[in-house]
Amino acid sequence: MIAIASRKEVAELAGVSEATVSRVLNNVGPLKEQTKERVLAAARELGYTPSSLARSFARRRSGNLGVIMPYLPKARLFSAYYFSEILSGIGSRAREEGYDLLMIFRDADEPLDYSELFRMRKVDACIVLGAKEDAGELAALRKLKDEGHPFCLVNQHFEGENFHEVDADHVLGCRLAVKHLLEQGFSRIAFLNGPEAYSNSRDRLSGYTNALADADIPLDQSLLFEGNFSRRSGIAAARQIAAELERIEAVAVANDRMAIGLQQGLRELGIPGEKMPAIVGYDDSDAAELATPALSSVRVPFYQLGEIAAAKVLALPEGSEAQETGEIIRVKLPAELVVRASSLKA
Repeated sequence: MIAIASRKEVAELAGVSEATVSRVLNNVGPLKEQTKERVLAAARELGYTPSSLARSFARRRSGNLGVIMPYLPKARLFSAYYFSEILSGIGSRAREEGYDLLMIFRDADEPLDYSELFRMRKVDACIVLGAKEDAGELAALRKLKDEGHPFCLVNQHFEGENFHEVDADHVLGCRLAVKHLLEQGFSRIAFLNGPEAYSNSRDRLSGYTNALADADIPLDQSLLFEGNFSRRSGIAAARQIAAELERIEAVAVANDRMAIGLQQGLRELGIPGEKMPAIVGYDDSDAAELATPALSSVRVPFYQLGEIAAAKVLALPEGSEAQETGEIIRVKLPAELVVRASSLKA
C-alpha cells in the first residue's frame, strides 16, 4: 500500500503551520514568495495533492479573519485595555496562521448582516467582540450559524444558543473580589456593575451575590449601582456612593476604568483618604498599578482569550452541515485576584 502524505507532514517539512499550507495550495491571500516556494517544494517532495473533499472544506478565499466590534462615537476604543489585549491575542495567532485581520465596526442604529461579509468573500471566519443581548444582534448571529459560517463570540454568552464561545469565568472573578473584601473585615459591600445586556455583567452579579450568600449576608438592592464601563460612569457613580458612605465600607467594581473613575470622583467630592471605601476593580489593566492608591483588581487573561478564539475559529470547517455536526466551542478561562493597596484595611 502506498502511504499518502498529509497536510501536517507538508507543514512540518516546510516549517510552517497547516493553515499556511492550505493558503499556499489554495492560492489564498498575500504570502511571501519564499514561503510559497518552501511549501510547494515540500508538497512535491512528499507527493502531496489535496483531495477534492479537502478543497471543498477549505473554501478560503480572502485570507482575512474578521473582527466585529461595536462603533462607539468619541470612544478611544483601542486604548481600552479589554479591546487592545484581546485584539493583540487575535492578531498574534492570525499572523501565525497566515491570516490578516479585517476590522469591522458595527453601528447599533443600523441593521446587522454579518453574513454579507462572507457572501462578499471579505472574510473566511470572524470573531465578535462586545456582543450583547439585542434582538437585531441575536438574529444576525443566528443567521451566521444557519448559513454555516465559522464565527466565535468572545466574552459573551447567549443562553439557549449553540454559538461558539470563548470566555473567562466572571462568576469566579467577582466572587474572589468580594470574598477578599469580606476577609478584610468589610461587610457592607456595594457593587458597581456594567449594563445587564452583557452576560459578563450578569455573571459578575452572580459572583457578588454568591460571595455574600457564602458569608450569610443578605443582598441589599440599594447597594447595587450601574455604569457603562467608562471612567466617566465611575465618576458619576461616585456622587451616589459618596451619599451612602455612612453604610458603604467597600465597593466591588466591574472594570478598572469605572473603579479609577470612582476613586477620582470621590476625591473630587472632597472625600479624604481615610474615609475612602475599599475598592476592587476588574481586568487588572496597566492603569490599575498607576491608580492612587494602587488598585486591587481581578486579572482576566484577555490576550489568551483572543489567541484561543482565533485558533479555534480558523480551525472550523465551513458549511451548515459541518457546523451542525461539529463540536461546539466552549472555552472558559479562570480569573485571579491581584491585591494592592486600594482594598486593604488600614
